[in-house]
Amino acid sequence: MVTIENYLDPHFIHRSNWLRAAVLGANDGIISISSLAIGVAAASTERAPILLATVAGLVAGALSMAAGEYVSVSSQTDIEKADIEREKIELKEMPEEELKILAEIYERRGLKKTTALQVAMELTESDALGTHIRDELGINEVSQANPIQAALVSGAAFTAGGALPLLVTLFAPVLHLEYYLYGFTIISLIILGAVSAKTGGSSVRKAITRIVIWGTIAMVLSALVGYIFGVNV
Repeated sequence: MVTIENYLDPHFIHRSNWLRAAVLGANDGIISISSLAIGVAAASTERAPILLATVAGLVAGALSMAAGEYVSVSSQTDIEKADIEREKIELKEMPEEELKILAEIYERRGLKKTTALQVAMELTESDALGTHIRDELGINEVSQANPIQAALVSGAAFTAGGALPLLVTLFAPVLHLEYYLYGFTIISLIILGAVSAKTGGSSVRKAITRIVIWGTIAMVLSALVGYIFGVNV
């Protein structure tokens, strides 16, 4: 039975914030660490420098990803809070203008002028600030991001994604290691694309195609740099 409490359960929009951070982190971990390892492998005949670069990239990348996600989402949250405070002042200083704006919003969404005004008046009486936050500013519980959650998910996902090419660097033969890295990375990206698409309820084929194409471009360019500037390290 569908109720107001569970009506979003069959939908995927409430997963968008953490899923975006997870996919971004895992994708960045797989591609950036693989690309780094491929670039060094293309210029090296020994495992040690490749492994060192991979581990260093994994640690630095995970911390950078978590910090960047936290700062980015925190900035978004600060903007939302500032807009909410501004809305409080406007509701206090010019309530009639705010009511008119709210009615116009509903009218543009398809309500008749009288109906839009009536809805705006009733919602304002019930929860003026909440109504304006939701319908004028477009901020709601689903769209609001959590900085700590985004940072933890992104950092953990980067670590998990970057650990995959690290395993290849540890156990695959050094000779032609870049080809092993490329093949394993493509498989990992296909799995990531499929899982993210399934979790988000989107097209699996489109997700896989997008992630594989851009991953391939990144790795090919990294290998090219390694070959061009290749010296034995």
